Amino acid sequence: MFRKILRWIAIGLIALVVLVAAAYFWDIHRAYERISGKSTVIPSSYGDIEYTEGGAGPAVLVIHGSGGGYDQGELLVQAVLGEHFHWIAPSRFGYLRSTFHEGATFDDQAHAYAYLLDQLGFKHVAVVALSHGGPSALLFAVLHPERVSSLTLISCGVASSVTQDQAQANQKGDMLTTIYSYNPLYWAISKLFKRQFMELMGANDAIIAGLTPEQRELIDKIIDDMNPVSPRSAGVAFDNKAKMPNERIAAIQAPTLIFHATDDTLQIFYNAEFAASTIPGAKLVRFERGGHLLMSVEQATIRTVMQKHILDHLSEEFPQSL
Repeated sequence: MFRKILRWIAIGLIALVVLVAAAYFWDIHRAYERISGKSTVIPSSYGDIEYTEGGAGPAVLVIHGSGGGYDQGELLVQAVLGEHFHWIAPSRFGYLRSTFHEGATFDDQAHAYAYLLDQLGFKHVAVVALSHGGPSALLFAVLHPERVSSLTLISCGVASSVTQDQAQANQKGDMLTTIYSYNPLYWAISKLFKRQFMELMGANDAIIAGLTPEQRELIDKIIDDMNPVSPRSAGVAFDNKAKMPNERIAAIQAPTLIFHATDDTLQIFYNAEFAASTIPGAKLVRFERGGHLLMSVEQATIRTVMQKHILDHLSEEFPQSL
């Protein structure tokens, strides 16, 4: 009897492994199909630059966060920007089909944005950045001030810090870098331990418990659409180690809008405070809850305030409004 029970347990475990493996290969196949053939790649002295574009109206450069790519930029457009703008969504260095070279810096990435805009024929753009898209967006505004009509930062990294909160955030960043290195590992953790993964992404229990179905749907899409992660792993590792802009952002001339939650445990609130106190005239919109999932939690507010910010500071190239 005992052997028979063990045999059925073994059969059950084997069946479970087969089902999980089948689900993994099905999901990863669909993920690679989703990102295949949707983008354009152009060569440059900084390596290949991948991007997509769409919409009509004032030009907006949309810069994705860690674990993203042009597809996360497109999701950012859908969530908070909308199609009343002509958006350009590049993949940053080391993401999907954009090249990463050893020794690259966020300065190089900023110059690559300028090259891309030159090829597309845009002199001026509004810039919207999410999470670790912040450093290169900030430096684009520093190095190419004449090209930036406005700058919007959503839960962005800005400056280095030696606080305990930053040390804990760094530990999370190291863990995420490891997870993003392997498709099976990311898939398993994000599917089987999604709540714990959201905590690792900078949201506490209270935020997760209070999500509406609509908010949860957007967060699930953000997490699921980071599959496959292997083509993004070089970019994640670069983000985790590259030097932050720090005090250099004092040179920014563009009108700057900052969205950040005080309970963000991945990009800590210090980043927002530093940016608001260092960038001349910067406006900080502070939220008491939302963590690093702020874009999903406060989607409607961010969308309304950000669109107004962009339209209020258009260059003469696009004088129209919505």
